[in-house]
Amino acid sequence: MRIFVSTLYTVIFSFCYNTTITAQGNSFSKINKNFKIVTGSFSGKIIDAKTGAAIEAASIYITDIKSGTTSDVSGYFSIKNIPTGKHLVEISHIGYTSIIENIDFANEIIINFALSEAIIENNAVIVTGVTGATQLKKVPFAIEVMRKQDFFQNTSSNIIESLTKISGVATLATGPAISKPVIRGLSYNRVLTINDGVRQEGQQWGDEHGIEIDEASVAKIELFKGPASIIYGSDAMAGVVNIITNVPISTNSLKANISSNYQTNNNLRTLNVNLAGNQNGFNWNIYTSNKAAEDYKNRYDGKVFNSKFNEHNYGGYGGFNGDWGYSHVLFSSFNLKAGLVEGKRDAEGYFTKKIAGGITERANNADFKNTTPLDPYQHIRHRKIAIDNNIKMGKNYITLNIAYQQNKREEFANPDAPAERALFFDLKTITYNAQIRLSEIQGWKTSVGINGMQQNNSNKGLEQLIPDYSLFDFGLYAYSQKTIKKITLSGGFRYDTRKVDAENLLDGFTIKGTQFKKTFSNFSGSLGIAAQLTENLNLKFNIARGFRAPSITEIASNGAHEGTTRYEYGNTTLKNETSIQLDAGIAYRAEHISVGLSAFYNNFDNFIFSRKLEAMAGGDSLVNVSGDLLTAFKFDQQIVSLTGIETSLDIHPHPLDWLHILNTFSMVVGKLKKNIEGVRFIPFIPSAKLVTEFKVTFKKVTNNVSNFYTKFEIENTFAKNNVFTAYNTETKTAGYSLLNAGIGADFVSKNNKTLFSLSASAINITDIAYQNHLSRLKYAEENLATGRLGIFNMGRNFSIKVNIPLSFNLAK
Repeated sequence: MRIFVSTLYTVIFSFCYNTTITAQGNSFSKINKNFKIVTGSFSGKIIDAKTGAAIEAASIYITDIKSGTTSDVSGYFSIKNIPTGKHLVEISHIGYTSIIENIDFANEIIINFALSEAIIENNAVIVTGVTGATQLKKVPFAIEVMRKQDFFQNTSSNIIESLTKISGVATLATGPAISKPVIRGLSYNRVLTINDGVRQEGQQWGDEHGIEIDEASVAKIELFKGPASIIYGSDAMAGVVNIITNVPISTNSLKANISSNYQTNNNLRTLNVNLAGNQNGFNWNIYTSNKAAEDYKNRYDGKVFNSKFNEHNYGGYGGFNGDWGYSHVLFSSFNLKAGLVEGKRDAEGYFTKKIAGGITERANNADFKNTTPLDPYQHIRHRKIAIDNNIKMGKNYITLNIAYQQNKREEFANPDAPAERALFFDLKTITYNAQIRLSEIQGWKTSVGINGMQQNNSNKGLEQLIPDYSLFDFGLYAYSQKTIKKITLSGGFRYDTRKVDAENLLDGFTIKGTQFKKTFSNFSGSLGIAAQLTENLNLKFNIARGFRAPSITEIASNGAHEGTTRYEYGNTTLKNETSIQLDAGIAYRAEHISVGLSAFYNNFDNFIFSRKLEAMAGGDSLVNVSGDLLTAFKFDQQIVSLTGIETSLDIHPHPLDWLHILNTFSMVVGKLKKNIEGVRFIPFIPSAKLVTEFKVTFKKVTNNVSNFYTKFEIENTFAKNNVFTAYNTETKTAGYSLLNAGIGADFVSKNNKTLFSLSASAINITDIAYQNHLSRLKYAEENLATGRLGIFNMGRNFSIKVNIPLSFNLAK
């Protein structure tokens, strides 16, 4: 079967012309035909389109071969050892509109580029959801991009919280240390996290299990909104968070970076150091990161006991880039200790803690200020090693990514035996991904590949929530793309199979769940179109069929654990989740205004969700666990639909080009086909949100201050009344508005070298006491002194960040 898909927009430069490309919408002009070929290198000069002045530190990057450089003080750049063939090249600099061109390197040439000052950025190079680098505006699905600069200017307690700046993205949080991405109302095993080509495998099924990736190492995140099963297989029904850390620096250079962050609310402090080098193709990068925080506070709860955490990470990569491709070895170690907030208080409203002897007492001031969690707490360690290869074979490319991960998650909850593990999950995973990217045939760009994993999980603690199990996953896919004038077609198909072999689930020596073997298989596919109707108007439409096998907890759990308020039963009769999503978007981008509208409809067969069980005598079904009565939940399936819209309006009013006014709105509604206890709404769908940001930017303020910005943000989160109230599963949430602000700049030397960057921000300036609808702490116990249910989110928080870059030229 031949599958239609979109090709990259290509421009083939003749080897007998010296060409200057000017970023001015989609228009490009050739200037000066007198130049020479430079064999084995891609070189040129970067200048300002308006003034003609050289631009230093502009980035020239070729994503597919992970090779690039930056321009020097005279604007000159050079890249060697580029494999022959067509590659997408991105030329960018802060404050300028990027140039993105597909260049044929059969004959390497000199090309000069003229960058125009950015009013509104309208393009980017992405790799998520496609089989090679392509332009964002040429893919038919919704993808958003955040870069290291965006994370530096925003304040959050973890990397996933930063993604909430993207329309249609929320987080399901259990305190400041643990956040899970929610894309268009879907989370848990429906969102797949990819890190440098490796699918991240931890215990992502749980409320209190986060993403085990060091935020300081992140260079870029691409967030795919919608079913991505065609490339990534099961668990990518809602979308993909593609985290990119491995970005080699310029050839013959050495760079170091020191950064730090301090936040006032919980006295969070971080220190991050990385060192990278590249000499004649041998390149490497190592980093270390340390983070610690005390208990956070808000106006209603004061200091929230045991919300503290500390984190210590390290990692990096090493390898070689040549004219045949590249080969890299990556490694990382993530180590987090985080308190589990139970929210238990005495009759006067003071938080209590467990102490030896089976008794409790009030938490004291020293307890709140410590960064070492007290019982109960979790210790998460995630280690990973991977090989990442992209090898040129004739006119084709073969990519191979193989990784081994070990995720250890321990829960401690007994003050009488501090070393006793109530739960201990030891998860070992081998993932593999092999792909052949075929050379273009009559404009068709096609890839075929296989990917999957072998996984084993064992219990080493006193209790078992899920059984010991092994899992084997295999998928085969094909994808192709072609551009016909200004229309890009895309599509592909995939077949997946997953086998799960579970052992008996034990409670001591008692079997509370019998062993089983299950196989889940299905097909998925997509077909889409992206049309550039005019220079400024872009239209996208995509239809995709997604697939997800039930997770091990959904089919086999039986137990309770710290950090939740429920006892959970799995359901071995669950079937595959399948969905059909229609996704459409239209975007208009002119010099001073940008308008975007996206809408989607997602219909699920056999949608899996948990709901409370009702006791035979009426009321909640309760399970006695060590004297605590926990509400019982069980997984169920229904036909459901999700509908949503996302809009954006970005204005730079002329002649006030330094003023940026951005408005974003997102809303999603999820409904069951059949009522349950008179309710049709799906549980735990995020509230609608409207964000308005006023931002002032200046590329140069003085000879020593550049890239200055200041911003003021109004974040309006609407009340959530359409909730799944059956069996008291979910409660309504009041709306709220937060006022945020920020300011920052780069401080440079006389020769325009960045000495350091500063960023300061204030979050929730008016200290509003609020509960996010997806906060799991919202369902903590009632404060008997005030009558308020649950625990509230973080109050006012000031943050300051500093980043110090150092660079050395090894060629001299």
